[in-house]
Amino acid sequence: MSPKTHQQALAGIDGAWAAVHVIHAPTGETVAMGRVIGDGGWYFHIIDMAVLPEHQRQGLGDTILTWLLDRIRQDAPPDAFVSLMADPPGRSLYERHGFKDRSPRNVGMSRLLERQVDDD
Repeated sequence: MSPKTHQQALAGIDGAWAAVHVIHAPTGETVAMGRVIGDGGWYFHIIDMAVLPEHQRQGLGDTILTWLLDRIRQDAPPDAFVSLMADPPGRSLYERHGFKDRSPRNVGMSRLLERQVDDD
């Protein structure tokens, strides 16, 4: 994940439909996280799945994704639509949980909106 500002982080956490993180007990450090954004009715998008490199390959990503999907199953209406954008390292994790590549029928698209600055 690319670094975010403090303002972005606070707004993002407060705006999440659900969020979970894993704390390494010996150090108190957050070592993994995941969030869901959505409308609470039909659409849910899994975002910010991240595990620090030194804690990868220990099942934390699987545990986080399982928790997020269980939360959607528990609290969302039946037949919720769950989507995500997968970077290559995470694809096998998502595929194990039933996510499928929908291209070429559907293609994920994104854009970064830069803030407009007034010259006044």
